[in-house]
Amino acid sequence: MSHKKFAVFLSLLAALSMLLGACQPAPTATPQAPAATQPAPVAPAATTAPAASAGGLICVIVPPVENPFFGTQQEIAAKKVEELGYTALKLVHGDDANKQSELIDSCISQKAKAIILDNAGADASVAAIQKAKDAGIPTFLIDREITKEGVAVSQIVSNNYQGATILAEEFARLLGEKGEYIELTGKDTDTNAHVRSQGYHDVLDKLPGMKMVAQQTANWSQTEAFKVMESLLQAHPEVKAVIAGNDTMALGAEAALLAAGRKDVIVVGFDGSDDVNKSILAGEIKAGALQPVAELATQAAIQADAFIKTGKTGKPEKQTIDMVLLTPENACQYTGFAPNGKTSCP
Repeated sequence: MSHKKFAVFLSLLAALSMLLGACQPAPTATPQAPAATQPAPVAPAATTAPAASAGGLICVIVPPVENPFFGTQQEIAAKKVEELGYTALKLVHGDDANKQSELIDSCISQKAKAIILDNAGADASVAAIQKAKDAGIPTFLIDREITKEGVAVSQIVSNNYQGATILAEEFARLLGEKGEYIELTGKDTDTNAHVRSQGYHDVLDKLPGMKMVAQQTANWSQTEAFKVMESLLQAHPEVKAVIAGNDTMALGAEAALLAAGRKDVIVVGFDGSDDVNKSILAGEIKAGALQPVAELATQAAIQADAFIKTGKTGKPEKQTIDMVLLTPENACQYTGFAPNGKTSCP
């Protein structure tokens, strides 16, 4: 083949090769795995507790609750505290100032918003209440005062002097303003014991026919009053009457007198407990003086709530509520140290 023909052949072969290449389908791209779908971001779990309610802890500390006066007082205060949106911590100091101090320390460590307290001693309680104040915890006293002002926010008590005078007047009337009598007094560390005794004597000492033949403490205790009365009755068999500083002592004295067959001896109490009211209606204990326990306890809770929220109570520190004379004519009208709605007694 000549060079010229060979060159033409090569040209034709190249052209054919290009033509065949153009007729081939385009190569298919290798499929790629789709990009992984990323999950939507998840908010981290909350690490802060939800906002607390408007409440908090309020300690309600009282003497022995075996005495219905203190037990009822604590229950009423605690119930009102919880109605106002707080948690009530009920504690008992047992009239022990050291125990009271420990309980107040516990309330401080638990960051209580307030303390409602029926204290364990007018002098002995001041330091513990001051400690609570220094920790930013206000104290609201009920029933018993302390000897210093400006430490507690409120001191809400029965008008013990007024109650004692109206009871002493009834006591004298029952005796015809003459006769020998015994006085049973409360704890010497309790201001109320002295105030009540003073009220009794401011009335009775003016009556020449009235003669006190013995005055002895039974420390607010029914059991102790029974024993004291047994002993005093032997020493003063001609006694005509007993005036007691509280209801539990009156009940103890009355039990001792009944055991000795001395139904003739007149006994009067001071508090307005259901047990004494029943005794009055049964013709045993002859009279009493009602402490407005429900009002004291309720006011303490209301004033604590106001102080927590506004820094003030709108009331003076020292507050007194008048008492009611209890006789067979009205004793049925009170239950749980409060009016029960009855308007007359059978």
